[in-house]
Amino acid sequence: MAILVTGGAGFIGSALVRHLIEHTNQTIINVDKMDYSSSQQALAAVRTHPQYVFYHTNISHRQKLAEIFARHKPQAVFHLAAQTHVDRSIDSPRGFMESNIMGTFELLEVIRSYWHELPVKEQVAFRLIHISTDEVYGDLGLNDQPPLKEQSCYLPSSPYSASKAASDHLVRAWHRTYELPVILTHCTNNYGPYQYPEKLIPYMINCALHERPLTIYGQGNQIRDWIHVTDHVRALHQIWAHGRIGQSYNISAEHRLTNIELVHKLCAHLDQIRPHQTLPSYAELITHVAERPGHDQRYALDASKLRYELGWQPEVDFEQGLRDTVRWYAEHL
Repeated sequence: MAILVTGGAGFIGSALVRHLIEHTNQTIINVDKMDYSSSQQALAAVRTHPQYVFYHTNISHRQKLAEIFARHKPQAVFHLAAQTHVDRSIDSPRGFMESNIMGTFELLEVIRSYWHELPVKEQVAFRLIHISTDEVYGDLGLNDQPPLKEQSCYLPSSPYSASKAASDHLVRAWHRTYELPVILTHCTNNYGPYQYPEKLIPYMINCALHERPLTIYGQGNQIRDWIHVTDHVRALHQIWAHGRIGQSYNISAEHRLTNIELVHKLCAHLDQIRPHQTLPSYAELITHVAERPGHDQRYALDASKLRYELGWQPEVDFEQGLRDTVRWYAEHL
């Protein structure tokens, strides 16, 4: 059996590829167009593994994708290929529409044709796991509104989150109309090794170690919900193996803190791991800048469905995971 991962050279995708190779005996097919945030380093440990196959192609190239499906006959697809950075989507939204919406459409059409031709037993076993984001639900605001459940309304705020919401709707429509066996997931902010340094944690670490300002939007009171990437991919594996077709699952370690609190924690770890030669603390580099357009103030997901229905629990302690992550980036500038 084979498992196909789109975007398998990205931060979460590469962690999933490594996890699946370690914890399954399946052939893992990685389809990635290798854009600016893709990382061959993150796949170095599996590049020569006999279970690993890589294709440098775009999911929008329907014919090439169909050839890969015909050659390897995957029984599961994890769809992670997407443009993901909110700031980039604000500056240049077209690429997000093309990749996240049209790319998902092309993939769905390839899967629909492929799945329709499978024997009935293989049709029943097939799964498409569509990986989405908590940002499709929009801003909870700085109030007492409880964490969002899977049935919460979509209120995306940015071009990125709108494009992901659109891709979610496509996947659900293909399930309803064509009966494709799909499962959707929505995850909170990920952290860990190999993340491209436009994201908050590696960006702040990189800036600090190069003595650049640690720029914080507004007062930094925006609340984010953090999970280590290894806990995320463990959840994806569990959802593929035991999740219910047509369902959506929130993935969250339910560890929430403000951006300014997080940056102070990063600085404190750096102060211990690599003390600054002249400043008493890297926190001296913190600089507040104007809010970005449409900035969501709070994200929080309720992952009780995943915990109680599938028995998943996060395993990485946040404080230890963050300390290990800071150390990794300090050693891999």
